[in-house]
Amino acid sequence: MAREPKNFDHLLGGNAKGLSDAQLKAHFTLYQGYVKKLNEIREKLGTADRSAPNYSFNEYSELRRREPVAYNGTVLHEMYFENIGNGSTSPDEHAKKLITASFGSVDAWIADTKAALMSAHGWVLTVFDYEDGKLHNNLVHSEHHAGVFANVHTMIAVDAWEHAYFFDYQTKKADYVANVLSGLNWDVLNKRLAMVGGNKAG
Repeated sequence: MAREPKNFDHLLGGNAKGLSDAQLKAHFTLYQGYVKKLNEIREKLGTADRSAPNYSFNEYSELRRREPVAYNGTVLHEMYFENIGNGSTSPDEHAKKLITASFGSVDAWIADTKAALMSAHGWVLTVFDYEDGKLHNNLVHSEHHAGVFANVHTMIAVDAWEHAYFFDYQTKKADYVANVLSGLNWDVLNKRLAMVGGNKAG
C-alpha cells in the first residue's frame, strides 16, 4: 500500500516561528518528493530480479541502497514538521528531568543543539540511547541515512539543510536555528519523551 504524504498546513499563517508560508510550502513540496520516491522504490522492489545482486550495480542492489535515503527523508521531515511550532508550549517535568539528566540542564541542551545545528549540513537529531538511558545529539550528514546511530530512538528532529531556511534567512543560519529551537512544539515533544527515560505516567 502506497504511503500518503501528511498534511502540515496547520503550520501556515505564522504557526511555525520564523518561517514564512512560502518557505514552508517549498519545504512541503520537497518532503512530498521523498514520499513519492519511497513509494516508487518499494513498488520496484516488489518485482526486482534478486538473482544477481552486485555491489557495483544491479537494480535490486541499487534500490536497496537508496531505500533508506527516501525512507529517512520522509520520516525525518514528518518528525520535523510535527515538532516545530510557534513557541507557545513548554517542556513538562518529565522532559525537563530527562534533558537535565542527559545534558546538565535544559539550557545546556539548547546550547549543544545550537552548536550541532551550526555544525550540520543535514539533520540534528536528539535521540534516546537505550544503552545508557540518556539523550544525545546526533548529526545526520551528507544524506538522510549517513550518520544515523543504531539502538537509539529519535525524539526531536531539526532540519539544518539550506532548503529548510534559505528562502527566509539566506546565509543567516544562526537566526533560523534560534527561532526554530525557541518555537519547538513541546506538546508533541513531551509525548515523545514520555515513551522513554523511565516515565511511568500513562
